[in-house]
Amino acid sequence: MHGDDFYAHDKVLGAVVDVFEKQNVDSCYGDLLYVDKNDKNKVIRYWKSSEYKPGKFKQGWMPPHPTFFVKREIYEKYGLFNLNLGSAADYELMLRFLLKYKVTTVYIPQVLIKMRTGGISNASLKNRIRANRMDRMAWEVNSLKPYPWTLWMKPLRKIGQYFLRG
Repeated sequence: MHGDDFYAHDKVLGAVVDVFEKQNVDSCYGDLLYVDKNDKNKVIRYWKSSEYKPGKFKQGWMPPHPTFFVKREIYEKYGLFNLNLGSAADYELMLRFLLKYKVTTVYIPQVLIKMRTGGISNASLKNRIRANRMDRMAWEVNSLKPYPWTLWMKPLRKIGQYFLRG
């Protein structure tokens, strides 16, 4: 989670532990609400995720990164965040773990995290273009090949999130 993100309810960690124990997976993720930076009850965007399938990354999909929980041994085996990728470090980590190394994962169909608006990658068109370049590098450093439209679909898939409400 980022410094100003917070759990959506007091049972989030219990739900995550439950998934790890009962389903014996390496990782899990859920849904995320973007909330107004000054009013944590005002929903701006609802990032409703879905079940993971390997081909989805190539369609611009990714799980909401603050909701992505991973067992320690996976970090020990496949490495930590690549901080050279700036705002794409979390995207690269998920690509590496889920797509490249095929760690097991489960979608928890509930809002796990609330995230305040104001992130750097979406602050301006210039930042969004820079973030898109870093996303491309995330594929390259893992020797993965996106489709020509993959990195254009990634931000376009988010448009519908502004019309959903938790």
